[in-house]
Amino acid sequence: MPDTKKHYLLYGSERYALAILRPIQEAIRARGHDAAWFFDGPGAEDLVDGERLLTVDEVRAWKPIACITSSNHLPHFFPGVKVETFHGFDAGKPRHIYIRGFFDLYCTTGPRDTAQFQALADELGHFSVIETGWPKLDPFMKEIAGDLPPVRKPPVILYHSTFSPSWSAAETLYEEVKRLSRDGRWHWIVTFHPKMNAQTREKYLALQNDYLTFAENDNILDLFPQVDMMCSDTSSALSEFLLTGKPVVTFKNRRPGPQLIDIDDPAQFEPAIERALSRPPELMQAIADFSNAIHPYRDGHSSERVLDAIDTFIARGGRNRKRKPGNWWRKFKLRKRIGYWGRASY
Repeated sequence: MPDTKKHYLLYGSERYALAILRPIQEAIRARGHDAAWFFDGPGAEDLVDGERLLTVDEVRAWKPIACITSSNHLPHFFPGVKVETFHGFDAGKPRHIYIRGFFDLYCTTGPRDTAQFQALADELGHFSVIETGWPKLDPFMKEIAGDLPPVRKPPVILYHSTFSPSWSAAETLYEEVKRLSRDGRWHWIVTFHPKMNAQTREKYLALQNDYLTFAENDNILDLFPQVDMMCSDTSSALSEFLLTGKPVVTFKNRRPGPQLIDIDDPAQFEPAIERALSRPPELMQAIADFSNAIHPYRDGHSSERVLDAIDTFIARGGRNRKRKPGNWWRKFKLRKRIGYWGRASY
C-alpha cells in the first residue's frame, strides 16, 4: 500500500533547533503525517525514541515535501521546499543577513519582520514571505495564557547575558549582581548563552547562595514563568521575555526603545530594577505595543500556520518568480562539512 503521508524534514545545525522545531514535529504528527530529523551539528544525541534521524541518502530517498530549519542555511541538495523559521528575534543585527539564497519561504514571526522581508522579497524575487508566528513559542504561549500575575514577594529576577564580548554586560555588572544577591530583598536566577566565556560562567556559578541560583536549562523559556522581570544586555531572549508582558532592564542595549529600561552605568542597575518591579503604566503599554509588533500570536498555533504556509506555497506552484542565487562558496563549505558531493534536488 503506497505511503500517503506527507514527509517533512527538520534540519538542525545547533542544539537549539530541537526546542524551536519540536512543536512543528508535533503539529505534523497531529495531522497524520511524518517528520524526521537531519543534524550536521550538536543536537542529534538529544533525540529520543520515535524521533527518526536520517542520513543524506535516506533524506533524498524519503523525498520530504519541505525541509524546515531555524538555522541560517540548510543543505540545498535536499528535496522539498526550503523553509526558514528563525532561531530568535532580532537582537540588534539586521534581519537581511539571513538572506543567503538558501530558502524558498520565510515564515516570519510578526508584522515588523514581515514588512521588512516582504519589501526584500518584492525587490529580489527569489523567496516568498508568509507570517506565521514563531513555533518555539507554542507551548510557552499556552502555558502563560491569562492575565499577568502580580509580582511575587520577594520578587524573582532572571539575569541572562549573551556571549559576545562586545555585547555582554556579564563582567560589567558582576559586582552589582554579587552585591544585590546577598541581602535577600530579591531572589535571582542566572542563566547564560551556551557559548558564554567559561571564566565568566564560573564566576557566576560561585555566587550561588540562598538567594541566587544558576540555571542550566537548555530552553530559557522554561524559566520565564518563574520570574517577575529580566535583566540582560543585547540578547534575542529579551524579546521572547517581553512577550510575557513583564519588564526588562538592559545594559547598553544595541537597539533600546520604550519597551526597555536601558542603562549605561552599573550605578543605575538597582534603581532600574526597582522601577521595573513597580510596573509603571507607560512601560507596560510600551511592552504590549512591542510584543504585538514582533509576535501578536497568543494562541500557541504558530506551528500549524507554518504547515499551512508550506501548503499554500506548494499550491501556488512551489516556485518563486526568480531562481535563488548561486552562493556557491557557502554551498561548497556546506557540502564539505556534510561530506556530500552528489547532485542537488530543487
